[in-house]
Amino acid sequence: MHATSDWLRTWTRFQPDAEAVVDVGTGRRWTYAALLAESLAWAAQLQQQGVRRGDRVAVLAQNRGETLALLFACAELGAVFFPMNWRLAPAELRWQLEDCAARVLLVEDRLSKLALGDCPRLGIDAGPQARPADLDCSDTGSLLDEAWQLMYTSGSTGRPKGALLSHRQVHWNAINTILACDLDRTSSTLTFAPLFHTGGLNCLSTPLLHRGGRVVLTPGLDAAQALALIESEGISHLMGVPTIYQLLADHPDFAQTDLSCVRDALCGGAPLSVQLLERYKARGIPLRQGFGLTEVGPNCFSMPAALSRARMMDQPDNPTAGPAGSCVGLPIHHIEARITRPDGSRAAPGEAGELWLRGPVVCSGYWNRPDATAASIVDGWFRTGDVLSQDADGFYYVRGRLKEMFISGGENVYPAEVESALQQCPGVALAAVLGVPDARWGEVGYAFIEPQPGHSLDADRLLLSLGGHLARFKLPKHFAFSEALPRTASGKLDKGALRAQLLAHPPT
Repeated sequence: MHATSDWLRTWTRFQPDAEAVVDVGTGRRWTYAALLAESLAWAAQLQQQGVRRGDRVAVLAQNRGETLALLFACAELGAVFFPMNWRLAPAELRWQLEDCAARVLLVEDRLSKLALGDCPRLGIDAGPQARPADLDCSDTGSLLDEAWQLMYTSGSTGRPKGALLSHRQVHWNAINTILACDLDRTSSTLTFAPLFHTGGLNCLSTPLLHRGGRVVLTPGLDAAQALALIESEGISHLMGVPTIYQLLADHPDFAQTDLSCVRDALCGGAPLSVQLLERYKARGIPLRQGFGLTEVGPNCFSMPAALSRARMMDQPDNPTAGPAGSCVGLPIHHIEARITRPDGSRAAPGEAGELWLRGPVVCSGYWNRPDATAASIVDGWFRTGDVLSQDADGFYYVRGRLKEMFISGGENVYPAEVESALQQCPGVALAAVLGVPDARWGEVGYAFIEPQPGHSLDADRLLLSLGGHLARFKLPKHFAFSEALPRTASGKLDKGALRAQLLAHPPT
């Protein structure tokens, strides 16, 4: 049986000497032929370790080429690749290993001291000790609907859930991304986002390996290094959250680095400010807002580059448009999207509701959580829990999360809408809004603000800037300013940490 995700074999036939992966941390470079050979050697090593179809293979490592070789080794065996978040506490890592009953854990040397229970271990740094010829091919390969990746969600409420991503999902996400981003065999990306998140692994990395392109890996983000690599490696496509793009733009080398090779820059995870978009436009880079999630895609929407600026601005002539900075574009190929009211009916243009998504890029459900799977997937539709609206032209706007919505004076307030408006204010680099109790209004907004370097901000100035852009009941009542707001491993705002701050020090 041949693997449905056997992209390495195909590209080894067509372009064996083309570069597939560059590992900046170790200095290694893999052609497609070399990456195939290493993945087969790892498959043989895992097979000798007792890994069989359906078994979970955990990997604890920073971004490195061996991680991608192990991804395809799992595809060869029909096993499930589980990239672990090395930034979690040992107890959290141990719980996930036990929850998924991992058959084996592969660890790089620098993380080997983490106490992770009794799961059998293999070292990554020494490479596979088996050879491709040692692989027993009598029952290898994967089917489209078999699980390929296990990714635990952030677990902002209760224990995290393990989303099962099938070969079908990763395959169709790759096709969607190739079409939406116009990827070809000359395309490349710089992956500094961690591979244990779907953004690092599946936004551009796996689509490019499907297309025969090139993936350049760094262990993490160093702005000076990233800018130098974009120029020296001729990177054509970037992906990151607004925080990452802000860090690159604020670095002194941004103005003098040759960025003419960059054809596309995808942005997601948080509202994108018009000011940041303009800074990249001045360098000839089309910075485009998108939207997706671990369980679906992750690439679901795309903004046409020519319309990006206009759609990100206030649109007074478009009464069905959402707030400035919140537009994520249009659904991409092979995805159905709808905005749904609580009763299940379709929302009208301009009306906020829950985003439902359907298509071959929906996950298979959650590991050992039939209750959560049944609640999230209804008649093929995935209920995202995200609140969006759609304008009369078909463009979508992010309004918030159902669980983050709070009610102030009887009116629904979606924090993402307020955050988007705040990030259009001069001098604001990052904004997070949470609902907090209030004796008069029931709940009000508490805004956490990270100013741009060199800017001094205060609540009165921000409220003045927001005047006319938000209804009064949406304006935050409390403000807190910090040089650096907490972030998750993927660079997004860590709202869990901010909630913990508020619990420890509630507003008076």
